[in-house]
Amino acid sequence: MTHIPFLYSLLTNNNVIEKKMKKSDDVTPLLEQLTRIADALERQFPGNIAPDALEKVDAYVWKSDIRRLVPIRRVNRLDISLLKGIDEQRDDLLGNTLGFVEGLPANNALLWGARGTGKSSLVKAVHGKVIERGFDLGLVEIHREDIVDLPYLMAFLAKVERNFIIFSDDLAFEGGESTYKSLKAALEGGIEGRPDNIVFYATSNRRHLMPRQMMENERSTAINPSETTEETVSLSDRFGLWIGFHSIDQETYIEMVKEYVNFFNIKIDGIDVKHEALAWSVGRGSRSGRVAWQFIIDLAARTKTSIRLRND
Repeated sequence: MTHIPFLYSLLTNNNVIEKKMKKSDDVTPLLEQLTRIADALERQFPGNIAPDALEKVDAYVWKSDIRRLVPIRRVNRLDISLLKGIDEQRDDLLGNTLGFVEGLPANNALLWGARGTGKSSLVKAVHGKVIERGFDLGLVEIHREDIVDLPYLMAFLAKVERNFIIFSDDLAFEGGESTYKSLKAALEGGIEGRPDNIVFYATSNRRHLMPRQMMENERSTAINPSETTEETVSLSDRFGLWIGFHSIDQETYIEMVKEYVNFFNIKIDGIDVKHEALAWSVGRGSRSGRVAWQFIIDLAARTKTSIRLRND
């Protein structure tokens, strides 16, 4: 796409266009329209970056506005040993990821379920664990609103001699959106198939990624309702591995809190941690890993304890 910078320059050069038109003509509307076209072309076909020029770090974030991978030098994640109450989920995702980096078949994974139950924390913790074991694995986060860039991103990463997890947190689609249709095609990879060096992991509060009302509305207005249901549900079917997360019981919640206290060596002399942790959860209206972590932040502040997540 080497012609794009030249075209962009040509379209946005007012002097060039004005010379082609009579002075009496009002070129402002034309210039505005051509500028919009040039901007769209620049976003769609940015200047190419050679795959071997990508800086090698553990993680990246895709920035849609500049269509670039931005290196993240410190990944904010918990140690996998601190994630309690999700042993089966941990084993499933870790096993899938280890198989992937060992060159074995691996599935795209959808981590779905209740909010605050450790879905995104598990993805980052598994990534860290795999790196600990000596494998070279990059983590690339793409935001939900930028998911239309997924085909371009996958095509670029396919040329890099390295394995990648593309990760989208809190992925869901609202009524009226059609982005999910392009996501379906990207996950399958079309006739070329999904690149061998990429798996896609997503977290969502919705099992099928779309609200029930949206699915029911599309079904009610379709000529063949059963086919519409099949199309909307088939998006989640593109994920070969479904991992469900559910609300935790009181015992597991207290176990999480105690594990954090021990791990960060928080001084709790004279503090009834169990009582305070339960009161904290009642105030939040739920028990979850996120609520437990928020309580620990408050407890650490009150006891003047410094806590640091792993940022390697």
